[in-house]
Amino acid sequence: TEYLYRDCPACGSSHARQEVRAGKAAETMTLDALRPFWAGLFKEKCFFSYHRCTGCGQLYNPVFFTGEQLGELYARMAPNMDAVGDAAIVATQRGYFARAAEQGGLGGGYLEIGPDVGHIVRAAALHGGFNRFWLFEPNEAIHDTLRAAAGGLPATLSTEMDDLSPVPDGSIGLAVMVHVLDHLLDPLAMLSQIRAKLRPGGTLMIVTHDESSLLRHVMGNRWPPFCLQHPELYRPSTIKALLGRAGFSDVVVEGSRNVFPLDFLVRQAAWAAGIRVKSVPLPAIPVGLKLGNILTLATAPTQAAARSLMLEAAE
Repeated sequence: TEYLYRDCPACGSSHARQEVRAGKAAETMTLDALRPFWAGLFKEKCFFSYHRCTGCGQLYNPVFFTGEQLGELYARMAPNMDAVGDAAIVATQRGYFARAAEQGGLGGGYLEIGPDVGHIVRAAALHGGFNRFWLFEPNEAIHDTLRAAAGGLPATLSTEMDDLSPVPDGSIGLAVMVHVLDHLLDPLAMLSQIRAKLRPGGTLMIVTHDESSLLRHVMGNRWPPFCLQHPELYRPSTIKALLGRAGFSDVVVEGSRNVFPLDFLVRQAAWAAGIRVKSVPLPAIPVGLKLGNILTLATAPTQAAARSLMLEAAE
């Protein structure tokens, strides 16, 4: 078979029911036929069918690309949110860091998976007390930009996205993943790795789409996060359960605020409705909205709490 067949990535159950199917179901098409649909919005949506795990409620693709196929496809992809505009991205990501900073613990090491050009890294270097940056970014072309974002502080960069072994256990004060978790084939394994790297009381901040949002229900299968890049999607209950399985405590999930230029928002809405427009006669005024994304904060428990969690898991 051409694609990967998998059980629920959150709990391992093989029991699920189909919930969302595209007009073009990717599992019925060849890899070559799917390549044109990999990036961008099309009048006819194309993605792998999403199923709901009957055990834990996770929404995921039982059929998806293999790791090798994903590596090849991502190599052809443009930078994240390329069309949004730098000022809007900077404003959004500074807001993410400000929210994480409210948790405290801005010391020790800083870890980010998929930092792109490093907007949150720059904020962390300026406003945190971190002694080293550990940055896992597959696009080697922007590594120099990331080093500059770290402001001269020690920074270790890697193109590997699923192996955090270079990071010393118990050394990280803040770990960050912005629109990364829902791209991973094995999210539980990654969260468990991060948990081991955090200091007791350290913070993990995650930003993901919210598949239980009003926007998702209004748009149906035209909701943009239903796409070829997302092998699973989260809602507050499923991301809380997943983090609990990975050994985190004090999990808080809330709507996240994103800043978009007004003309971009209108253009995206038109594309999602199947109307292809290259420009709209509106200014690029920044607009802050909560549009179906969630920000999750989780804490690495103290050693005593961690031992208790392990004992509970063993029973």
